[in-house]
Amino acid sequence: MTQAVSGVAAVPDPDERTRDRVLTAVLERGPVSAAQLGRLLGLTPAAVRRHLDTLSRQGVIEVKLTSNAHAGAGRPARRYVVSKQGQSEIGDDYLEIARLALTEIAGGQGEQGIVDFAERRFAKMEEKYQPLVDAAGPDVAARSKALASALNTDRFVATSNSLNPHSAMAAEQLCQGHCPIQELATTFPEFCDAETEVFARLLGVDVRRLSTLASGGHVCTTHVPTGRAVVRKRVNTPAVHAAPSNNISNHQQERP
Repeated sequence: MTQAVSGVAAVPDPDERTRDRVLTAVLERGPVSAAQLGRLLGLTPAAVRRHLDTLSRQGVIEVKLTSNAHAGAGRPARRYVVSKQGQSEIGDDYLEIARLALTEIAGGQGEQGIVDFAERRFAKMEEKYQPLVDAAGPDVAARSKALASALNTDRFVATSNSLNPHSAMAAEQLCQGHCPIQELATTFPEFCDAETEVFARLLGVDVRRLSTLASGGHVCTTHVPTGRAVVRKRVNTPAVHAAPSNNISNHQQERP
């Protein structure tokens, strides 16, 4: 890292700036290949691999082997993703303090105390995002893309991709490449449940969480049905909890 000398401000190292660009691209596009990164960033294969090797040694990215029909049997493709360590370093510096506070809440109030806390936390997100999503109109796919855009303003690195358009199985796949409370959600999955509930209310359909960073996935993925979607009536009742139910809704099937 470049340091200041004799009171003169340090000049940023060009290699560090490029490496930051590579890390950001892996965060946004991962799992992504070295060739894809080169094309995206305008770097030579040698330059890309040099930066990937450095980031791998630092422990902030890792290789994910994926099947590749074009590569032939027994030859999995190498894709890069941000590691758990990298996600933690990008995230909030106060996670340990928050974990201790939530542990105390759980000790005094049980699981319901965590549920209520998580719902209050995500109620602020819902209030902030609601007008942005509503501005997209009644189309669920458009609302999902608007939600992804809103999430990006808060560094969730989100995308909403259309699947099986113009069919009864049409859906949006809402993905988040970064979660600022990933470590908390690993210990307290109630945060993932509360976020999923907010997404369902914002979008107006029942959604299903397919994977989460907190449970070991490389992205948080939410399935948003659009082919047979019926927009449900929004209920403005944040943080008011009914008696616990033994029924598990479809969006909680992959509870981390």
